[in-house]
Amino acid sequence: MNTSADIIPVDWPKWSKTKPKLLKPLLGGLTNKSYLISADNTDMVLRKNSAISAALNLDRVTEARVLVLADDAGLCAPLIHYDGDYQYVVSRYVEGKHWRADEQGIRSLATLLQRIHRLPAIDTYLTIADKAELYWQAIAKNAPHLAELKKVANKMMPLIESTRRSGSGACLCHNDLLRENLISTEEGRLYAIDWEYAAMGDLFYELAVIVEGQALNQSQQELLLSEYFARSVSENDRQNLKNWRLIYCYLTVLWYAVQWSSGVMATPETSHHIARQIQDLNAKLGD
Repeated sequence: MNTSADIIPVDWPKWSKTKPKLLKPLLGGLTNKSYLISADNTDMVLRKNSAISAALNLDRVTEARVLVLADDAGLCAPLIHYDGDYQYVVSRYVEGKHWRADEQGIRSLATLLQRIHRLPAIDTYLTIADKAELYWQAIAKNAPHLAELKKVANKMMPLIESTRRSGSGACLCHNDLLRENLISTEEGRLYAIDWEYAAMGDLFYELAVIVEGQALNQSQQELLLSEYFARSVSENDRQNLKNWRLIYCYLTVLWYAVQWSSGVMATPETSHHIARQIQDLNAKLGD
């Protein structure tokens, strides 16, 4: 069992006048480990970055840069410190609850998206084919359902190439706006946390992550699109969203295969989850 001495970074004097105290572990993250700590009479969140960040294609240097931009714009939990060796990050604890997909929540999320996508451009890009290839390099030869996954990959490559050619243009995206990465405060503010997948990318990928990750129904999807674009939703919008949802589902099943291969999630439950995701993706692809 980890103790406070194991968890609190030894270089804490760089960002706190008083020695931080461990309050409790925070639940919810599948990749990193987060803890509620107290220092300088302030509650903070200490996130210890995953030991398999490289295998998951997580660019910690880019995340640190983007967090400064997001912090300046008031879009994330106030940043306190990002470790120079990119092993951990400390932010102010934001009291609130997870985002809800009701009408007001969707409108607030659309506004947050607009603000994120107006952040200054950076020089790191999300290239789907490259990310998929990096995932494949990290997937073990004995990974579960590997043959079926390779068949899915063969089906996905033409779609990935066609969306690359007909993309909507790149903007800075969070790329992981799942419910656990959104905090809604009593004052009505919506914050995005865990920016580890942030990169320049297609805005429809960002929207696809939300739709799939939040399991939005058709009316919720229409509201999100119309609020984000501030216009009526077109058939082209719907088709773009459909294509990018397939791509997100493909990357998600690869992500789980990487987690299994690393040993972090090498469980029967993960294997069954991969099988279900392959089955669902094949159904969406018309198999």
